[in-house]
Amino acid sequence: QVQLVESGGGSVQPGGSLRLSCAASGEGFRINAMGWYRQALGSQRELVATITTGGTTTYADSALGRFFISTISRDNAKNTMVLQMNSLKPEDTAVYYCNTKSTRPGRSYEYNHWGQGTQVTVSS
Repeated sequence: QVQLVESGGGSVQPGGSLRLSCAASGEGFRINAMGWYRQALGSQRELVATITTGGTTTYADSALGRFFISTISRDNAKNTMVLQMNSLKPEDTAVYYCNTKSTRPGRSYEYNHWGQGTQVTVSS
């Protein structure tokens, strides 16, 4: 099991910034990619940004140029991921979820693990 501990989030005015962190650990698992997804009230969960252990990043169009994802890798089973969110807009209001994609050594099956979510509210 990969354990995910999220921190950050909260309330901010439009134009403000927030920083989300996710600490992932899982003995016996190799974490291959991490990402943030979000779900606004009444909407489906959507991708915000992802990053692989090789450093390849993917951003939703809505996040490009405003959000920046990075990781601090301590070893293959422990990673901390950070999402720096700038120029926040009311439409960024949602519950943000940390996600990891991982495998066991020698196995191809990919596991998906999710954090419990952290609320981000952008309002004046």
